[in-house]
Amino acid sequence: MTFILTNDDGIDSPGIRALHNALGGQGVIVAPKEQHSGCGHRVTTNKPIHLKKRSDSEYVVDGTPVDCTRLALTQVAKETKWVLSGINAGGNLGVDIYISGTVAAVREAAMHGVPGIAISHWIKRPLVIDWDLATTWTAKVLEKLWTYPLSSGSFWNVNLPHLEVGSPEPEIVFCERSTHPLPVDYWAQGEFYYYQGEYAKRQRSQGTDVDICFSGNITVTLIDI
Repeated sequence: MTFILTNDDGIDSPGIRALHNALGGQGVIVAPKEQHSGCGHRVTTNKPIHLKKRSDSEYVVDGTPVDCTRLALTQVAKETKWVLSGINAGGNLGVDIYISGTVAAVREAAMHGVPGIAISHWIKRPLVIDWDLATTWTAKVLEKLWTYPLSSGSFWNVNLPHLEVGSPEPEIVFCERSTHPLPVDYWAQGEFYYYQGEYAKRQRSQGTDVDICFSGNITVTLIDI
């Protein structure tokens, strides 16, 4: 089975290494040269995209996460069976799926009939992500998801919680995603406006992915394109 691994944090980010480790070193990495967080489903069609082969299992793309998926499926590994994206440094809960480059990479795969899993790690500041722990949790989630059928045109969106040391082991919870908007607030300096919405203060309807992840558990949401 051929796995393609990508992300929106860039090929040298710790998250994609954690994802690779969670897969036991399996898979071909096809990831952006630079960070593209929040780029959504942006694609490059009006200029060449540089694709550099670092090794037999690693390619760096001077483009967006969706560019990476497109090149992976059509140029690098046409026999790809799964596209996995992440582990993103930051949550992709609820309506984040429309903004996230991490999620867009697997949404593009689903459009081509290839199943995918987007994996993100909520950041509860001032805590710092423990990537070894994220690897362990991700491996458990993947082991569980391999046993679930995934219909064509669908993908999984996974979010890991950010826990204090000594917290109970998180449960894996299948749930619906929140549809509430993100907090939107700005502070002004002359004609310039600076976003200051606080992610942790978003609305969290009971039982949705936002509420469950913020409560300390791993969320798994089925997304249909």
